[in-house]
Amino acid sequence: MTSKELRKRFLEFFEEKGHKIVPSSSLLPTDKSVLLTTAGMQQFKPFYLGKESPYGKNVASCQKCFRTSDIEEIGDESHLTFFEMLGNFSFGGYFKKEAIILAKEFLDSIGLKIDYVTVFEGDKDTPKDEESAKIWKELGLSKKLKFCNKEENFWGPTGQEGPCGPTTEIYASGLEVWNIVFNEYYLKDGKLKKLEIPGIDTGMGLERLAKVMQKKKTIFETDLFNPFLKKLEKLTDKKNARIIVDHIRASVFLIADGVLPSNVEQGYVLRRLLRRVIVITRSFKKDLILDLAKQVIKEYKDVYSELKADNILTVIQEERSKFEETLDKGIKDTVTVVTDRHFDGARAYKWYATSGVPVDIIKKIAKENGVILGKLFEKYFDKEREKHKEVSRAGVEAKFGGVGDKDDYECVKLHTATHLLQQALRYILGDHIQQMGSDINSKRLRFDFSHPAKLTEDQIRLVEKMINKRIKENLEVKKEEMSYKDAIQSGALAFFKQKYPPIVKVYSIGDFSREICAGPHVKRTSELGKFKIIKEESSSAGVRRIRAILE
Repeated sequence: MTSKELRKRFLEFFEEKGHKIVPSSSLLPTDKSVLLTTAGMQQFKPFYLGKESPYGKNVASCQKCFRTSDIEEIGDESHLTFFEMLGNFSFGGYFKKEAIILAKEFLDSIGLKIDYVTVFEGDKDTPKDEESAKIWKELGLSKKLKFCNKEENFWGPTGQEGPCGPTTEIYASGLEVWNIVFNEYYLKDGKLKKLEIPGIDTGMGLERLAKVMQKKKTIFETDLFNPFLKKLEKLTDKKNARIIVDHIRASVFLIADGVLPSNVEQGYVLRRLLRRVIVITRSFKKDLILDLAKQVIKEYKDVYSELKADNILTVIQEERSKFEETLDKGIKDTVTVVTDRHFDGARAYKWYATSGVPVDIIKKIAKENGVILGKLFEKYFDKEREKHKEVSRAGVEAKFGGVGDKDDYECVKLHTATHLLQQALRYILGDHIQQMGSDINSKRLRFDFSHPAKLTEDQIRLVEKMINKRIKENLEVKKEEMSYKDAIQSGALAFFKQKYPPIVKVYSIGDFSREICAGPHVKRTSELGKFKIIKEESSSAGVRRIRAILE
């Protein structure tokens, strides 16, 4: 049975059983306590806590997932960064008995034989799951039942707090294929509290299911990977081939959800994946990476309509071009950085900080040049990294304290103009626009933002026109103080999220712009004069830069 058939059969089965089929949510989660979407239940998290589900009490999905914890393991026989998670969920609609029976019935329908199942054995905080054991016994699995500890059979939450509970896991062909979580508790500050309405959260990796159903030794031999790996089998070894395919698949999906290469958060994950592939494939056919990305898009676009080839390929191409220049320079620099067979950690960190070259790639390049980096290198490298963090922290604190000298009226005007600029860019180019950095002095503003392509002259003029229209309207600039949570819920834009204090200032410019910011700002937009863009250029891969003045 093909992977496409398995995905289809799963969703059709649960739809027939009264479940609403919900599309996959973005890899960028609404849950701000996690970096990326790691499980199918994340988009449904509020419904386990009493919020009414617009989909009804029972749903099913095939969810895009991404786990950064496995990046270093990629290349072996089982680990992935990106994967698809089949799951059925219930928010007070049904519980243990129905969930277990549904799972057994689905596996029977596709002809998958269960090896054994595991159930939670209990501990000092939570009781033994006798109910699940009884249900499995009634289904004829008395001799295939095992009790396991909390480490094996207790799941959640995603993030720092949330729904969680004991699990029952189903094994086939020696592999865990389905995890059924009974969300009975809520974990907060290390303490478990019983939920008023228990819920069901299940997850079955499509890649693992395909491996078992297609009777393959590894997931990479399934139809999800084999077509891609065939292109690489004569070019590199098995481990590198798996890394390339995994990272290209993951990168395509990250970019499709609006992630762009950068040195922070999700952007850094994407940059790390792409640059690792670029290093491995430097001696291969130049268009290999793009060819693989095109193939991924072709294979998945019928299921995930967000996979738009033009944007995805442009981001990959720009990152590759930029990084290849960095690598060429970096390899030359290696000669000057190495002294007495010792790689200078401080200089290596400077290279890392300015170019974004991941540490594992620095080590690889050094090794290729005959230098083995030991503990001394790591000690100096880590020391420099901590220095850099201190500087960054100080910079963020200064950012929250305000922009420029509060008496410098020109800086205040230009800072206010960046709010108008950001919102105008979002209106004209799309909601993927995010501030990636800014710099202001009394003469001009510099604004960096996420966007994969050069702005046309018409787009630049439209941005200017929209901003100057708001200036002429003499809109009031209003300040409010509120909790960060309330600010986000009110629709305020926010960046550097993990650095914001609990109470923030929100500046609204009429009904046009609303943003979390420390200020200061002008009172009304008519104070700004005339806004003019003097230059639009590339800042880095996937990031554009605008320089502008007020006349």
